[in-house]
Amino acid sequence: MRTLIAVTALLLAHWPTGPLAAQAHATMGHAGHAGHQATPAATAATAATAATDDSAFRALQQRGKGTMGVDQDASRHRFEDLPDGGRIELQMRDADSAGIAAIRAHLRQAAQQFTDGIFSAPDTTHAMTVPGTTVMAARKGTIRYTYHELPQGGEVRITTTDAEALAAVRQFLAFQRSDHRAGG
Repeated sequence: MRTLIAVTALLLAHWPTGPLAAQAHATMGHAGHAGHQATPAATAATAATAATDDSAFRALQQRGKGTMGVDQDASRHRFEDLPDGGRIELQMRDADSAGIAAIRAHLRQAAQQFTDGIFSAPDTTHAMTVPGTTVMAARKGTIRYTYHELPQGGEVRITTTDAEALAAVRQFLAFQRSDHRAGG
């Protein structure tokens, strides 16, 4: 911490103090970029945010491994919106019979728990109440969760004709796509 303070103080002591001229990014040439640097405070804030984001993502991946039973880096998620709901796909990247079996068991269990209005697995993985799940639990009678095997894992197909439930499903899938840095 002392080193960070000393480096910040040193950078601030040598930072230009005059007014900075604004220039639209679109009109700035490559040479213009070279002359524009972020302030030390902005650079430190950006580095801190990136480190936090990376450590938060690593923590998510670790919790996911515990919840799903597979290495998150060895598997791939997909959270797809569909007109009547969506789907959650989880597959191993490479042939791994133990990983495939773990995915299939996890998704079968998730489909049953979601049908019962229980969303503890995603809540545990994300260390929070996942957006959409409160409404999905309340509207559980209007949503159908169907498990299907896929070559390297499986999927849970989510369907509903209820507008409120559909909005919640889409909110849930959008959050999952974002937090898992996954496709849709």
